[in-house]
Amino acid sequence: MPFSSEEIRRQVEALGPWFQNIDLGGIATAPDHYLGNYPYEKWRKFADTIPTDLRGRTVLDIGCNAGFYSIEMKRRGADRVLGVDFDESYLAQAKFAADVAGTDIELRLLSVYDVAALGEKFDIVLFMGVLYHLRHPLLALDLVREHVVGDLMVFQSMQRGSSRAPSLEENYPFWNYDLFDSPDFPKLHFIERRYANDPTNWWIPNRACIEGMLRSAGFEITAHPEDEVYLCHPASAPQGEAAVYPAKGRQHD
Repeated sequence: MPFSSEEIRRQVEALGPWFQNIDLGGIATAPDHYLGNYPYEKWRKFADTIPTDLRGRTVLDIGCNAGFYSIEMKRRGADRVLGVDFDESYLAQAKFAADVAGTDIELRLLSVYDVAALGEKFDIVLFMGVLYHLRHPLLALDLVREHVVGDLMVFQSMQRGSSRAPSLEENYPFWNYDLFDSPDFPKLHFIERRYANDPTNWWIPNRACIEGMLRSAGFEITAHPEDEVYLCHPASAPQGEAAVYPAKGRQHD
């Protein structure tokens, strides 16, 4: 159903505050965002690396927030788009944004740690801006790869520190202390309290760490179209024993 400008404005205010700035009938949901027109400005830098015709494809948007990327995937013709988030207020925003945009997307309250409950794999999985909000980031990557990525994962994470990703040796001697002082060595910085006034910012990786974690979880990085964005395909089993998957558990005698 069409919405008047006044109806949109009133509902945007009622559902606020918004993190994603989305244009709803000419009304911006977060016009004063500290990152500018976010996430549109980031999206335009890698949008052309994702097929413009997604007919016949299914999409899962993990941590969908207000639905910006879910709506964009549906606009490209995806047969089915499912957005999941653990925050009910974000899902309410996403439902309203999708209604105003006239896009049919599904929404579900779900933690990334419970993606096995979906019981299906998707052609494209968006895992954007979630990793650094998680207390258990590598577990989440293992679960996403095991349970929901059918072909392509579009991944994005905030990064700090060195932007270099040098080749690393297979092994290092125990007494090599200098290695850990190198800014290029994979680092996952722990935030005990807050960063950017957000108590859910737990970890901030450098580039080498992000790429190492993706490989360790069994992904092959096939493109790096934007500083924080990676296109990945499942390539192998996670390294080591990996996660104890909630859908399987661990058998005990």
